[in-house]
Amino acid sequence: MKITGDWLNTPATQAVCASLTEAGYQALFVGGCVRNALLGVPVNDIDISTDALPQTVMDLAQAAGLHAVPTGIEHGTITVVANHIPHEITTFRRDVETDGRRAVVAFADNVTDDARRRDFTMNALYATPDGTLVDPLNGLADLNAWRLRFIDEAQDRIREDYLRILRYFRFHAIYGDPAAGMDPDALAAIAANIDGLASLSRERVGSEIKKLLSAPDPAPAVAAMRATGVLSAVLHGTDDKALGPLVHLEQMLSVAPAPMRRLISLGGIGLTDALRLSKRESRVLQDLREGLENTMNPAELGYRFGQDSGLSILLLRAAMFEMPMDPTAQATLMRGVDADFPIRPADLMPDYAGPALGAALKQLEKRWIRSDLTMTRAELLTSLAG
Repeated sequence: MKITGDWLNTPATQAVCASLTEAGYQALFVGGCVRNALLGVPVNDIDISTDALPQTVMDLAQAAGLHAVPTGIEHGTITVVANHIPHEITTFRRDVETDGRRAVVAFADNVTDDARRRDFTMNALYATPDGTLVDPLNGLADLNAWRLRFIDEAQDRIREDYLRILRYFRFHAIYGDPAAGMDPDALAAIAANIDGLASLSRERVGSEIKKLLSAPDPAPAVAAMRATGVLSAVLHGTDDKALGPLVHLEQMLSVAPAPMRRLISLGGIGLTDALRLSKRESRVLQDLREGLENTMNPAELGYRFGQDSGLSILLLRAAMFEMPMDPTAQATLMRGVDADFPIRPADLMPDYAGPALGAALKQLEKRWIRSDLTMTRAELLTSLAG
């Protein structure tokens, strides 16, 4: 069996492979690029496994005129850039020691050892440069069945890196069969190792949670996280009861997933610190909270928060407060997005200055909003004069 794809036949990528194979070493595509090619979904990252040692990879790449960067040489990884395309090349490895956050690895000389140190069978699929599939652990059968399964003993894989608990739910939301449910052995191993989540950095946890909440429908996976105790372990005080209705509304209205919108639906406090969110993400959360905590109509939401946050607030209100969404709300929201407060500071000067000017502008803006954004500049100025 062979995989196909434009990314596979790109001259730059084939040149990277040739730098290894022409010197007598293996070059095997691995992980997400192989999995996604088999599923017919876009390939974003190219990972290659090899039996060449890291320094050899560096030397061969440079000899071929390629740019080699020792991005993770202590772990056996070299990034080779060809025609602006990065290729992560990692020497076959096997774990010899782990503390649940990082592993001490030794280089291996065969693909089976390399496969056994990976997380899920569907991620232990390899392909030669011509696309021929290499499947040392029968991962293809699991992938075809949309069955997410840890390699060998689930508990062993989890204790190698506790982040795999969160990865399990994220991958199941994207690649698992919701009708078939989750592997009971995996869930039991997860429940038995929840304490290990405390050892993970907030950045790693936040990255996984955002990726999970970006899935088309993360609700079943998040419900399983709640049932196993994982949700409360990483996001204290949260509850997923509004997530399902929110996803249903998004799909009904053809609204793209937004991880911050879905995160807010879980409730809880201290989400920014718990997940080490960026300043931009924190601002989005703040806007969504503000919109949920007041009674602004759709037009005012659009005016104050813009289209994306305004629509998110409308969806969240409907899902979290169990209220129907007005079919005209989106059109009203857009009227607010396009609206422009007709008064400028110069319109009130020199009669008003300093704090008095600011107070007058706020007063007129409130009147304009109460008029459903309809009062004209002349009407507002007349109302102030009166």
